[in-house]
Amino acid sequence: MSIFFSDAPRAAPASLGRRVLSQGRYEAAAMLSNGEQLVLMIVMPLLGLIALAVTPILDGMGDSRINIATPGILALSALSTAFTGQGIATGFDRRYGVLRFMSSTPLGKGGLIAGKVIAVLVALSIQVLIISVVAGFLGWRPSGVGIVLGLLFLILGAGTFTALGLLIAGTVRPEATLAITNLGWILLAALGGIVLPAQKFSDTMAGIVEWLPSGALGNAMRAALLEGRIDIFATVILCAWAAAGTMAAVKWFKWN
Repeated sequence: MSIFFSDAPRAAPASLGRRVLSQGRYEAAAMLSNGEQLVLMIVMPLLGLIALAVTPILDGMGDSRINIATPGILALSALSTAFTGQGIATGFDRRYGVLRFMSSTPLGKGGLIAGKVIAVLVALSIQVLIISVVAGFLGWRPSGVGIVLGLLFLILGAGTFTALGLLIAGTVRPEATLAITNLGWILLAALGGIVLPAQKFSDTMAGIVEWLPSGALGNAMRAALLEGRIDIFATVILCAWAAAGTMAAVKWFKWN
């Protein structure tokens, strides 16, 4: 009996970086092909931007309506994509066993999470581009320094809300995730200081929202894009929420 061995070279396995990028592309494509998520990520923030630009809600705050509205709407985009969108998607992936299957592949749990972060950043980049173009047509003219700082805070905010979204998606039932993240989006958008500055609330309420991740991101974005400066207090609060959310998600996230 003779045994024949093929001389054909075997294909080398893809590197971890390529696997993560492939997963990121898949996650981003799935997110951007979902009509419900597109409404949440693009349509709702744009409607909010236009509403704030044409109504007197933001009058008397020392700058034009569009200049005050745009930083908050950009921050709202991070909340929409990273918290609500990614939370819902991850919750249902967990329900149908996708997470358990993917975590056992060569991609691994870390690679799967990294792919989700890439998807959030891709979707957020598209949101920022569209909202910035519309705001530009409405008269928004940010400084170069403000743009750089604003992008850095958006990335920090996206990381913070991704961690919080994954924490919810990995600890409660998918139906509860759907309810919590959607209700959270409504409450944080309306009362969390992310769209409306703290000055628009009572003194007691303003003191509360400044400690929320939404209020911290909104304040940081307004300081960056309106004044070209870093709001130290808001930055510390946002970093604290990012660290706490990440540690909690790592500890309590359930893959099945």
